[in-house]
Amino acid sequence: MAVATQEKVKALGEDFSSLREVADVLGVDVAQISRWRRGGGIDEANALRVDLLEFVMSQLLRIYDRQTARDWLFGLNPHLGDRRPLDLIRAGRVHEVIAAVEAEYGEGYS
Repeated sequence: MAVATQEKVKALGEDFSSLREVADVLGVDVAQISRWRRGGGIDEANALRVDLLEFVMSQLLRIYDRQTARDWLFGLNPHLGDRRPLDLIRAGRVHEVIAAVEAEYGEGYS
């Protein structure tokens, strides 16, 4: 069974310091985050971004603490050609971000 976007947004609110930070990472207005959290409609592009961010955070939190996972999103990443993961999440570039997470996952246990 798929997890509703509303639940993913709630989980992301717990992973970040505020809904404003979630909005910043996704590149949307905080009012949209609040609406989605209450179960309001979401367009396909933003639903993909929420799905990707929630997946990335859940994977990163398996190997890092919250702050390190957040730093990973905002930092330049060598697996992404020194681009920030959050910029690729905003652009919906799913495969690149997931590949970087997988590379990170392997390094986290080496």
